Amino acid sequence: MTSMRTTTSTRGLRQRARAHTNGLRRAARAGLALAVLCAAAALSGCATGHPQPIGAAALAEAQTFPYYKIYWVGRSFVGESLAAVDGQKGYNPSLGDSVYYGDCVHSKGVFGGGSCLLPLQVTTVIYRLHSNATLGSQRNIVVRGVPATVYDEGRSIEIYSGRVAIDIFSDTFSQALRAAMELLPLNAPGSASGNLPPPVYCPGLSGPMDAQVKRVMDRLPGRACQHANAAIAFAKSLS
Repeated sequence: MTSMRTTTSTRGLRQRARAHTNGLRRAARAGLALAVLCAAAALSGCATGHPQPIGAAALAEAQTFPYYKIYWVGRSFVGESLAAVDGQKGYNPSLGDSVYYGDCVHSKGVFGGGSCLLPLQVTTVIYRLHSNATLGSQRNIVVRGVPATVYDEGRSIEIYSGRVAIDIFSDTFSQALRAAMELLPLNAPGSASGNLPPPVYCPGLSGPMDAQVKRVMDRLPGRACQHANAAIAFAKSLS
C-alpha cells in the first residue's frame, strides 16, 4: 500500500471544492471531519497504530442512512479494512456521506495531514448542477455504464448515478478505478456487478467527450442533457 500524499490530496480537495462549493463548504467539512476523528482516534488508538475494527453500531448507522443511497466497496479494499464511516450523525446535505479505508483514520483522507495511510475515501453527495471546468486537467470516461470525470492527475474520479455524485479519492488512478468497479450500495440492496443506475440529471462535464461518453449522455433518462442544453441556449438568446 502506498501513502496518500498530503500535498496531492489537498490539491485534489481544493479542485473538488471549487467545483461544488467555491471552497467554503469543503473547509467547513474539514473541521467537522477532524472533530469526528478526534473521537474516533481516542476510541481506536489509531494515532500510533492500527485502528480497531469498525464497531457494529457505527456500521449499522451507515447501513440505515435514510436519505439516499451511499456507496462503499465492502469491508475491505486491497487488504485494507474499513476504518470509519460518517453515518447520519452530524450529516450535512451539502457535504455528503463518506466511508474511509486504511491503516489509520487520524487524518480522514483528503481532509487531514500527517503520516496516516489512507488509500481510499468514497463520498456520496446529492448532485447539484455545476461545471467541472474548475477541476483543472481532467478527462471524461464511462464507468459501469454512467458518465464519470477523472481529475487530480487520475487520483480522483467523480461518478454520476441516480440523484448523486460518487467521489472516489485514492492515491493512483488504478486504485481509484478499481474502487469504482467495486462500488455497491451500503444502505440498499445492490451488488458490485453490472452497471450503476444512470443519473437523472445532466452532469456538467467540461472538455471533450468521446463517442462513448456522448452516447451515454444522449441516452440519459428523460433526455436530461437535451433539455439542459435547450435551457442554456434559451438563456443565452435572452442575454
